[in-house]
This record gives sequence, structure tokens and C-alpha cells, in this order.
Amino acid sequence: MKRNSLYSRLSIVLALAIALAGCSKAPSADTPSPDTKAETKSVPKDPVASAASQKRVSSRPGNLGGTVFVAEYHNFKVGKGDFFRTKEQFQSDLERFYSMGFRPVLASEYLANKMPLPPGASPVVITLDDSSPTQLQLMPDGSVDPNCAVGIWQEFAKTHLDFPVHGTFFVLPDTLWARKSNDDRKVKLIYSLGSELANHTMTHPILSHLTDDKVKWELGTANEKLEALGQPLPGPMALPFGVSPKHVSILHGFDWNGKHVVFTGVFLNGAEPAKSPNNPKFNRFRVPRIIATTVPYGLDFWLDKLKAGKVKPYVQP
Repeated sequence: MKRNSLYSRLSIVLALAIALAGCSKAPSADTPSPDTKAETKSVPKDPVASAASQKRVSSRPGNLGGTVFVAEYHNFKVGKGDFFRTKEQFQSDLERFYSMGFRPVLASEYLANKMPLPPGASPVVITLDDSSPTQLQLMPDGSVDPNCAVGIWQEFAKTHLDFPVHGTFFVLPDTLWARKSNDDRKVKLIYSLGSELANHTMTHPILSHLTDDKVKWELGTANEKLEALGQPLPGPMALPFGVSPKHVSILHGFDWNGKHVVFTGVFLNGAEPAKSPNNPKFNRFRVPRIIATTVPYGLDFWLDKLKAGKVKPYVQP
């Protein structure tokens, strides 16, 4: 009986040892650790694939060769001329874009023909020129001013989750929304919202009035500063006043300060919808924009023509 009792005790001890060894065994390559699982969950999905799985936005049939609306904004306040849009007008624009089946894409996404659109949606490239302070301002507590363009758009996006602040800011790097040079909060905010910065030269000159060297300085220096601000290059640029330099070949690429400067596309100043990147006549170095104004050939004019069926827009199948 004593021997049997001893054997029983030894069996129990052996079983416990095996169990403990199993608990301390390192996870196999096929079994991710808790940390690995967490990392897997945090990997962002492909925006194009995600968009394709969404509910259809409109009943319009797919049309990958249709025109693209590239809206051009400047100042967001009351003022004279074509370059002012009030808070109420911008709110109305956003409502109208949304109800007409538009969804925002970046200039870089349009040029690359990789627009993350849900089925039935048409792209709108919302561009904001000149780094006007009315585009982005912060309150004393660091929150976004609800009366600036970004604040207005953020408020709209709260109730229209599929119309986020996803736009292209054609900036003058040294005058970014009147920010202090050592304050990077606004730049970080732009990136966090899913928007991008793009080249609009350093001083907004009429490029045709400049020598080739001066044109290269304007464009090359702006590119260097954009890269220092964290904007990946190459990217798009917008011509001040829509005017090209005397030698247009510069826009296709040039050597400057030991680097080769290139742009993925060049945007003009008005005055009609742009061609689809699938159109054989698409010219990425002469992309027209529609100024957000009430005058003929402005944004209101073209949205009215679309509503009347006189414009055939790009539509995601």
C-alpha cells in the first residue's frame, strides 16, 4: 500500500510539472501574442477597398470618364470680388455637394486616379489657396475656430461622416494661416484630418514676369519648405493667378539646388470642370478649377448646370 501511495504521489507531481511547463511555453509563430493582435487591429484598411464596400450614394450609373469638379476657395468672410465666400455660403456649398452625391478627394488622389469613393459618388476636389487666416484659426484654448473654413467643415462632418475634412491646401509656406514659425499645431491638424499641403510658390508672383531662375527659386524653395513641414513629395502645385512661366517646360521638371524638382500635376485658376484622369485628353499640367463664386462660370453656375443635367460627372461604378 505504501508503494502504491508513493507511486500515486509521484504521478500527481509529474502531472503538475507537465501542466506548468505547458503554461510557461512561448507562443508559437502561428499564435500571435496579445501585443501582436493589437498591432494587427491598428493597421489601417485600404481606403479604396473600404469605400467600395459602402452603400451606393446615388442612382447615377457609373461613369469613369465624366468630368471632375475641382473647387477653388480663398477667403472665408464677407468681401468684394470673386475670392470671398461667407460662412453661410460655404455651409451651403457643403450641403449641396453632399446632397448631389459628391464626396471629397485630395488633388493628389485625383491626379493618381486613386480616388477612395463609395459606389455612385462623384469626386469633388476642394482646394484652398494662399494660406488665408480665414481658412484655419485656433482659439486661445487650442480648439479650432468654428468660423474658419476648417471649423465650418468639421462641424458639417460631425453629421455627415462620409464627408470629412479631406482637402488640398495650396499654401505659401512662410505665411501658413498667420501661424508663428515655431507653432506646428495647425500643420499637424491638417495632416490628422486627412488633408494635404501643396505648392503655391513662395510669394505668389505672376510667374510670366520672372526670369527662369527666379521661377525655379519660387517653386524649389516652396517644395523644400513643404518637405520640412512633413508633406511627402512630389505633389501637385497651383499657379498663382493661373499664369504659367514664360518657359512652360519648367513645370514639367527642373534641376535646382542639387535636386530635381517635379510635380504630379499643375492646377489653373478657373473656370470649368476638369477632365477625368481616364479621359485620353486629360492633361495633368493644365487642370482647370471652378472658383467658389456666384458669377458666371463660378461654382454656383456649374452646380446648377449639373442639376439641370447639362454636365456629365465622373461617377464611381
